[in-house]
Amino acid sequence: MLKTFKLGGVHPAENKLTENKAIEVLPIPKVAYIPFSQHLGAPARALVQKGDAVKTGQLIAKGEAFISANIHSSVSGKVLKVDDVLDASGYKRPAVVIQVEGDEWAEGINRSGEIIREISLGQKEIIQKINEMGVVGLGGATFPSHVKLMVPEGKRADVLIINGVECEPFLTADHRLMLEKGEELIVGVRILMIALGVKKAIIGIENNKPDAISNMKKITGNQEGIDVQALKVKYPQGAEKQLIKALINREVPSGKLPIEVGAVVHNAGTAYAVYEAVQKNKPLVERVVTITGKSVKNPGNFLVRIGTPIAELVEAAGGLPEDTGKVIGGGPMMGKALNSLDVPIIKGTSGILMLPVEESGRNTVLHCIRCSRCVSVCPMGLEPYLLEKLVMFEDFERTEKERVMDCIECGSCHYTCPANRPLLDYIRLGKNKVGAIIRTRSKK
Repeated sequence: MLKTFKLGGVHPAENKLTENKAIEVLPIPKVAYIPFSQHLGAPARALVQKGDAVKTGQLIAKGEAFISANIHSSVSGKVLKVDDVLDASGYKRPAVVIQVEGDEWAEGINRSGEIIREISLGQKEIIQKINEMGVVGLGGATFPSHVKLMVPEGKRADVLIINGVECEPFLTADHRLMLEKGEELIVGVRILMIALGVKKAIIGIENNKPDAISNMKKITGNQEGIDVQALKVKYPQGAEKQLIKALINREVPSGKLPIEVGAVVHNAGTAYAVYEAVQKNKPLVERVVTITGKSVKNPGNFLVRIGTPIAELVEAAGGLPEDTGKVIGGGPMMGKALNSLDVPIIKGTSGILMLPVEESGRNTVLHCIRCSRCVSVCPMGLEPYLLEKLVMFEDFERTEKERVMDCIECGSCHYTCPANRPLLDYIRLGKNKVGAIIRTRSKK
């Protein structure tokens, strides 16, 4: 019997339209827009100014806070300006705008196709290298990867979990990486094991990717300590707390991190980025992005330079379909609608989804009938209908007591509600308000 998490979850249509589409390299943009904040935590500090010449892979912004990440140029050329540019949130953020001139890379970056399997760096050197190369979690949260590897004093990790689930409908970037870059990805897993000081790693992959499961098992067949486990298809199994429960049957306490139960979770794409950082001295300047949709002429998986305008990726996929009602950054469950195609691809961009009009509108909101479907599908054991009401009436004290901060924003409640209640919208608002209250309280 296939493993999965027990509490809640839904089964949306998978729509993996691009699972058989090999990774293509998107042409370098003419102008790159590289934000200073592409990660959880404090924005990086600019190291370049207007008129500077930069090379691909050159450090252009320094992550100086404990939770922050370095930013490198994904192109070579001249800095046009350091200014605020529109990002996927709809707000303008500080960024470097670079006019592309050729593709000259910084010295010391190994761009050969040779797979380097021997790991020469030790634990501290690996963590330092990952920090220097600006690697962050590529599953969506973009938490700086080096911070995850710095186990707090008094805590101990005994297992590394690699998230190859990719449970969000439509997205297939990790799937293709496991098929096409499996050897390198597994070296990345071994590097992460050394960094954490663990002898056991588990790669979790949902059973709708039998080719990826087979490939990973073939590669890891004679490698001690690395186990590949097939999982039952169930959303949101890619959330780290649900994945930990499914694979090792441990429950992360409310408000705590996976290290509390001896686990550290990294995305499959992150493992590959770690390989490139440590073995090739290559900063995180490009990533695989799925661009898809039922009406898209040429959906696919593209290797895209960070800072490339989304419009160029859309063009490579055949242009914006006439029946497009909404363009979403990410997948349909957790992604957010974009108000412009001029915003850039960043480290956390896993997919671009173009939804037709008939699937992008909201249905008429009806009265809650207390059917409890939202409660039954919540993987965190919350009561979404109650949280919605508490936020509507601005009772943030009780909203906090009802554990709104435990919500992982998976959208299962919203997806299953027969009354079309905007549950996730209100819960996100509640998390924002309660989070601000908690931060203010902690400063006193």
